[in-house]
Amino acid sequence: MGFPGLQHVAITVSDLPRSIEWYTKLFGAGPVLDEDEEGGEFHHTVFALDGGMLFGLHTHLGRETRDRADERRTGLDHVGFAVGSPAELAEWARKLDELGIRHGGVKKAHYGSGVSFRDPDNIPLEFFTGPE
Repeated sequence: MGFPGLQHVAITVSDLPRSIEWYTKLFGAGPVLDEDEEGGEFHHTVFALDGGMLFGLHTHLGRETRDRADERRTGLDHVGFAVGSPAELAEWARKLDELGIRHGGVKKAHYGSGVSFRDPDNIPLEFFTGPE
């Protein structure tokens, strides 16, 4: 039996309305789900991405620490979004510029190329494509 692929990623955010607006602009589409979890532990807002992947924003109903994300702390380092080619990667860098989202430009390595940026809570995100 093979190991299954990722179906969704969920991140905790400090200001849900701000993050919904930011991710809606980034994804170019609004959420497909926005509701309290039935046990009352958290609220989740979910976006559907190409390929069937889901990306969720969680708030723990005022129990979040409100700390800014830091990849040096144990936990999430970053979330990488797959793009198909170096040309598409360059298009995404231009799109980030249009949206006013700061990024580090296209960085190339022997294993592929990426553009790194951060969301409003400082969560590291990346567009990535394999080697040419």
